[in-house]
This record gives sequence, C-alpha cells and structure tokens, in this order.
Amino acid sequence: MPDKKFENLNDKQIEAVKVVDGPVLVISGPGSGKTRCLTHRVAYLMSQGIPSENILAVTFTNKAAGEMRERISNLLGLQIPKSIYYAHANFPLIGTFHSIGLSILRQEIPQLGYRRSFNIFDDDDQLSLIKRVMGDLEIDTKSFNPKVILYKISELKTNLIFPENHEPKEFFAEIVAKVYKKYQQELKNLNAVDFDDLIVLPVKIFKQNEETLRKYQELWKYVLVDEYQDTSRDQYMFISLLAQKYRNLFCIGDDAQSIYQFRRADIRNILNFQKDY
Repeated sequence: MPDKKFENLNDKQIEAVKVVDGPVLVISGPGSGKTRCLTHRVAYLMSQGIPSENILAVTFTNKAAGEMRERISNLLGLQIPKSIYYAHANFPLIGTFHSIGLSILRQEIPQLGYRRSFNIFDDDDQLSLIKRVMGDLEIDTKSFNPKVILYKISELKTNLIFPENHEPKEFFAEIVAKVYKKYQQELKNLNAVDFDDLIVLPVKIFKQNEETLRKYQELWKYVLVDEYQDTSRDQYMFISLLAQKYRNLFCIGDDAQSIYQFRRADIRNILNFQKDY
C-alpha cells in the first residue's frame, strides 16, 4: 500500500518533504502543488517523531489555514476541526501570521505595558483615532488626508520603523511622524492595537527580550511558510527570529508571482533566502 505522505508528489517534492533538518526553499509555479508539498512535509515530520507542538505552519488567509489543517489531518487519519488556530493534542499549530501574532500577544503584551485584555481596532476605529489625534495636534484634516497619513503609518510599521527610531527627512514625513507618535500613545492608553501591531509588536518583544524569543524558538523548532514571496518586511523578521536558533525553516513560493504587493509584500525575502541561510 503506498504511503499517503508521498501520494501525488513528484520526485523533487518528495526530496523536499524528506529533508528534516535545516533550511529548505521550494520554488515552483502556480498549480504545481506547492501547498501540497508543505502539508505532506508536516505529516512526514510528525511520522519521524517530531512532536506536533514543535511544528508551526504559517499562511496568509484563514481559508488557506483551514485547508492545510484539513489536508494534514486527512494524511494522518485524524479528525481535527477546521476552525482551530491554537495548539491541539497531536496536531501542530497552523494559522495566519496575524492569528499567530495575536496568540503571542495574548501572553506577552504586558512586557510592553498593555493589559492582556487588549482590543483590536479595525479600519474605521483606526481612522477615527487618527482624526482625533490630528485634531489634538491641530493638524488640518483638509490639508492632510487622514487616510493617507494612516497608510503612511502602516507603511512605517510594516518596515519596523517605530516612533522612537523614526527620523523624517521632509515636511510631510514630519507631520506623519507627529501623528504616528501620538496615535501609538493613544492606542496604548486605550489598551488597543491595530492590525499591523499583531505582527510588529511580537517582533518588538522578541528583539527586546531574548528569554521570550528563546521560549518560542524552543516551542516552534520547525517553521513552515506558505507563499513566502508574499511576506512583508515585518513578517520576514517575525519568521527569521523564530527560525534563528534551529534554522529549520521550510518556505515555499513562486519568485515570479506576488499577489500581495498592495500589502507591501517584499519579493526580496524569497530572492535572498539562499544568502540568508
């Protein structure tokens, strides 16, 4: 009877699945079975005795995460609900960057002076707060579009530029910097975070506290990333820090295709993988 862990895989995919330790980058085009390769690898790792709690698989959408959980549970003959995001007996953690960042913040955010019961601001909440902050700073919302300023703040966050290390070089950037600093202060006063914070704040914690970083490195010794070409700067750093100790990073993607450039996906992340590892 054929081994289900290698079913419907070609020779190159089987080769990638069977590399247990060390960094692996799989590049192939659309419809070539990239995600299949990742899910089969998770099943293979578990068959080699890797504890499920030491495996983390990251993707971009809740739908993709649900499909990956379903495929892996079928390969392993397990009945796992599609909706789970967190640790489950005999099953690895599979989720989006933001859901995993959220799970870290629920445990670690007191290190940054927030309470664990923080709220997550949606787009409307963010825009309302930006307008209020601009009013407090006496910055005219007709002269400076609040949506543009919010976009610029999101761009700074994605590039891991925080108010304390931001050095604007021209007038509009100075306006953005003033709003950014007070916006972030007000979020904290309200015990709230925005969508970008779900990734950038865990990165900030990891960089500030080696003990916390080591805890998650020991927890997730095997990290797998789907659609690696769509990672942004903050997502790249999030993954790099987690994989820094054991270097068991498995990434799949297509260097000729990036569908999330509007979310500041950085194609250099996949192009520089060999140099990084």
